[in-house]
Amino acid sequence: MTLVEQAEAVRVRAYAPYSGFLVGAAIRGRGGAVHLGCNVENAAYPEGTCAEAGAIAAMVAAGETVIEEVAVIADAPDPVPPCGGCRQKLAEFAAPDVPVILATTAGARRITTVGELLPGMFSARFLGA
Repeated sequence: MTLVEQAEAVRVRAYAPYSGFLVGAAIRGRGGAVHLGCNVENAAYPEGTCAEAGAIAAMVAAGETVIEEVAVIADAPDPVPPCGGCRQKLAEFAAPDVPVILATTAGARRITTVGELLPGMFSARFLGA
């Protein structure tokens, strides 16, 4: 199963009763394991969780901290990029050249990188780390 197919499989489990906008994300860690996430809304906006953030949390909970590849899928006319906060979250664990596959349920694809999604990213180097 491809990374996009795994993101699609988890997308249908999203909890989005308010927007109806289901998003799935799949992240391949350095060890090869795939970590999944879907968006989870909350009546107290904006207290929900994005699919990408859920996949990152699953990756960290599994003991991995390096992202090698990302796929995000939604039912939209065009591939939907991660929100600004999730771009920063991805940049925490991924090198700028890590591929990000953006997909729609209709089959459209756009391949980009973490660095292209977040040029000038804030990183640990600014904190002296």
